[in-house]
Amino acid sequence: MHGDHFDRIARRELDHSVPLVTTVHAATRLKRYGFAAQGLLPWQVHELRRGEEVLTIEALPAIHARGLLAGLLPPVMGSLLVHRTGGSVRRRIYLSGDTLTGDHLDEIRKRHPDIDTVVMHLGGTRFLFHTVTMDAAQSVDILRRVRPRLAVPVHYDDYRVFKSSLSDFLASVEMDDENWCISAPGRGETLRLPDVTRGS
Repeated sequence: MHGDHFDRIARRELDHSVPLVTTVHAATRLKRYGFAAQGLLPWQVHELRRGEEVLTIEALPAIHARGLLAGLLPPVMGSLLVHRTGGSVRRRIYLSGDTLTGDHLDEIRKRHPDIDTVVMHLGGTRFLFHTVTMDAAQSVDILRRVRPRLAVPVHYDDYRVFKSSLSDFLASVEMDDENWCISAPGRGETLRLPDVTRGS
């Protein structure tokens, strides 16, 4: 429900019949706007099927802020997308959403040790003197905790309030001991994700 993800134009022009999977809090408001929204609590799963293809969407825990500010911001979630064809997993993608690092990432790794790609929402956004989206240092921490095969940074130059740039992130990755695989497509470019077929 943030303006950088879902603004008035999106609310007006998006197809209201397309199912939206989000937090319970956001789903309540989206339904009032006429969208077909499904709200999930952490670790709940929603499944979509078409023929032999199955896409599961699992809500993962996320922390948008800590301390007093945590109570002022709406709840957020990450999402794990698992695409299967004929019973075999094609890929597992973790969409971080607006989260900070923390122990919840360790639990994600424990439950899902085989994430192919993490799409990381960065920016180092500051609000009321608090960081509310990952900065460059936190982004390296999420890589260490989740250990994806590929990381795709996004959400780092949409607003002037962002304090941590893509170059900050890439510099932090370069300085890290690990050899992380990073793909940072430019605005409007399409990234073809690797197809890692294996048994479910």
